[in-house]
This record gives sequence, C-alpha cells and structure tokens, in this order.
Amino acid sequence: MPSDLSPVITASTRWLLSAFPPATGPFDDALAEAQARHAATIAAALRYPTALDAELLNLLGPGGSGRLDRVTGADAHPLTGAAHAWRTQVDEIVVSWAACLLANPDLAALAAACLAATHHGADGVGDARRLTIPSPRDHRAAPLLRHPDLLGPIADLHRETLLGLLNAGPAVPSPGRS
Repeated sequence: MPSDLSPVITASTRWLLSAFPPATGPFDDALAEAQARHAATIAAALRYPTALDAELLNLLGPGGSGRLDRVTGADAHPLTGAAHAWRTQVDEIVVSWAACLLANPDLAALAAACLAATHHGADGVGDARRLTIPSPRDHRAAPLLRHPDLLGPIADLHRETLLGLLNAGPAVPSPGRS
C-alpha cells in the first residue's frame, strides 16, 4: 500500500481497535490488529483509488473521528490534547467501510477482488485471509470487532455507498443482520 494512505490506515485501524477492543492478551491484540488493518487498508484503497485521490486526501485531510465518536458514545468525555491528535487522521468512510468488511467476509472478498481496478493494485494489501476467511481463532481474538450487530451503527453510515461501488447491491447481507 502506498505510504500516502498510511496515516489514514493507521488512525482508522487504531479507532476501530479502541471502539471495539480485542480479547485480552498480546496474541489477541496482534490478531485483532491484523484484521482491522486489512479492513482499513482495503477500505482506504477503495476510497482513494487513484494517485490524485490520495494527493487530495493529503491536501484536504480525512475529516477526523467526530461523528464516529458520537455514534459510539466516545464523545461523552471530551477527547482533547496531543494524546488524541491521531483522531484527526481518521476517515469516517474508511472506518465505516472497514466495519462492513469486518462484519461480512463475503463482502470483504469482493472488495479485495476489486482492488485490481485501483491505482494500488490487487497486491497492495497482501494476503487478507484473516479478513476474508476468518478462522475461529480470529473471531475469538476480536469478538467485538467481528460482531455484525455491534459494528452495525458504524457500518450503516456508508454501507450503501460501498455496496454501490462494488456493485454488490443489497443482496449481500451481513451475517446475523436482517
């Protein structure tokens, strides 16, 4: 993945992990981070498919986590200061699309297949099996991060846009959601 998307991918991954923390333990942390990073990387590549899109992102900025924090209730205590500056690099649409991919492995596989049509190419995200074919261990490491009902409010923010982009239509439901 080109480094010009790295700040957004890193911040969006961090936001997902802070909103939907993994099970306890360093191995669970690593597995959950791998899943969240793959989802954020694929979402960012689809959101910013050309070099020009990435340059515009660098010029204008991603928008921050404000709305996401309101949806999850994280704004109950003001998040100010240098410790929370990373939140300015969060892209709401990238996080929403990543939530869609985490909740639905079939949609994640379709999204990964669509990367070939972007400037980043199909090889830009590496092997996303933890995202597209999650093992029981992956689910145990990230039970909140993979739970469709918990991810629903975030995924619903921009799900229709993602489905339209992937030409998936509403026929690709999330497991466990009606």
